[in-house]
Amino acid sequence: MANPEHMRAFHADGGSVGVLLSHGFTGSPAAMREWAERLHAAGYTVAVPRLPGHATAWQEMNVTAWTDWYDCVDAEYRTLSQRCERVFVAGLSMGGSLALRLAEQHPDVAGLMLVNPALGAVDPIARLSGLLKYVVPAVKSVGNDIKRPGVDEGAYEMTPVAGVHQLFKLWADVRSCLDLITCPIILFRSSIDHVVPGSSSDAIVRLVSSLSITEVVLENSYHVATLDYDKETIFARSLEFLAAMTDAPAPTSR
Repeated sequence: MANPEHMRAFHADGGSVGVLLSHGFTGSPAAMREWAERLHAAGYTVAVPRLPGHATAWQEMNVTAWTDWYDCVDAEYRTLSQRCERVFVAGLSMGGSLALRLAEQHPDVAGLMLVNPALGAVDPIARLSGLLKYVVPAVKSVGNDIKRPGVDEGAYEMTPVAGVHQLFKLWADVRSCLDLITCPIILFRSSIDHVVPGSSSDAIVRLVSSLSITEVVLENSYHVATLDYDKETIFARSLEFLAAMTDAPAPTSR
């Protein structure tokens, strides 16, 4: 089980550059906690919200709309923007979808750091969630797709079907406006991902208007790469990305 403390929202004040980190569908802030702590140790102000309907009971996600998830990260972004001169946004899976929408709605987003961002699902049955939600409330979990043994992202043991339907509504909205995104992007994608298809990252790279896109392939991690064997690569490369974007010296590796 994930550390209960890490499943709660996390905020830490640092310098004038902020980073908002969003966890994924049915997951919890635990998936982003170590990354956020590493960023804070390097001097950044960080915020990791707990998305509505998450880290409580899976039934809550069946009465939560995708706009509730977005409104949560949007509020966090606005708060950080008041505190910081520039704000970057990081997201895992659905958190990546929300990060993309923030960049669509807020042209002042300084940059995106995406880990296996989602615009679709590997499971073809997920497309039927709009009908299945009237038949079954939940199916088997999509959480904890992690190669490294003994690691837990604090995901639900079941996947709420109505929540999946909301996820598809979010994806449709985000995909329709990807061309509005112009900020620099670093995109981490796992070579083996059992949850999100590679076509999601392909679509993002193809459809955004950003002139600076860096792709990093993670060869030794599954979907929740922020907790997997390649997490140090994510931490190090994201710090390099932030340093390059802010003209700050990159911190030395531990």
